[in-house]
Amino acid sequence: MVLLQLDPFLNELTSMFERSTETGSVWVTLKRSSLKSKAVRNKMATAGEAIEYRCLIRATNGKKTISTSVGAKDHQRFQASYATILKAHMTSLKKRERKEKKKSAEADKREGTSKRPKKS
Repeated sequence: MVLLQLDPFLNELTSMFERSTETGSVWVTLKRSSLKSKAVRNKMATAGEAIEYRCLIRATNGKKTISTSVGAKDHQRFQASYATILKAHMTSLKKRERKEKKKSAEADKREGTSKRPKKS
């Protein structure tokens, strides 16, 4: 797993989504991380130093894994770009199948018989 810069990560994520439009999935995980080992974090905590936490983002399609780390100052720009990519590639989602319970409730509404009592 290679830690990429923000723009190459977003480009590669876009290509992952494009390759998986017909079949396949892309999993994206976000995790708080300081990118330091536990021992180093403990030393910094005892010394009273502030630990800068970053957001570790990983994406995989089952075969290839990419990752990046986003700091607090780049978070807004990354989030806007990430949202744009997600909106553009959510077109291949299947429409959710409705349950029978809702279909029968709609039929009751059309007939005028509601299971709820009317409020006065």
